[in-house]
Amino acid sequence: MFLYYIRGPPVKQKLLGRHRGAVSLNLTMRMHMRRFTRLTNGHSKKIENHIYAVALHFMYYNFAKIHETLRVTPAMEAGVSDQVWSIGEIVDLAN
Repeated sequence: MFLYYIRGPPVKQKLLGRHRGAVSLNLTMRMHMRRFTRLTNGHSKKIENHIYAVALHFMYYNFAKIHETLRVTPAMEAGVSDQVWSIGEIVDLAN
C-alpha cells in the first residue's frame, strides 16, 4: 500500500478528479455485486460474508479482469502481477 502526504491548501482540480474516480468505482461495485443494489434480497446476513464478497470482487477486478483502456489487468499495469489470474486461482487462494 502506498501512502503519501500532501501539504498546503487543496487544489480544486485534483479534488474533482478523485471524486470522479470514487463515483466510478462505486458504480462498478454496484454493477458487479448486485448485493449493493437490492434493498431486501441478496444482502449478507453476516458482516464476514460481506467482507469476503467485497474482497473477492476486488481480487477479480484487479487481477483477473482485463480492462479495455489498459489492455491488461490493473495488477499487471502496476507491476504487482505478471499474469492474468483465472477464477480457479483466486478460489484456490481464498481456500
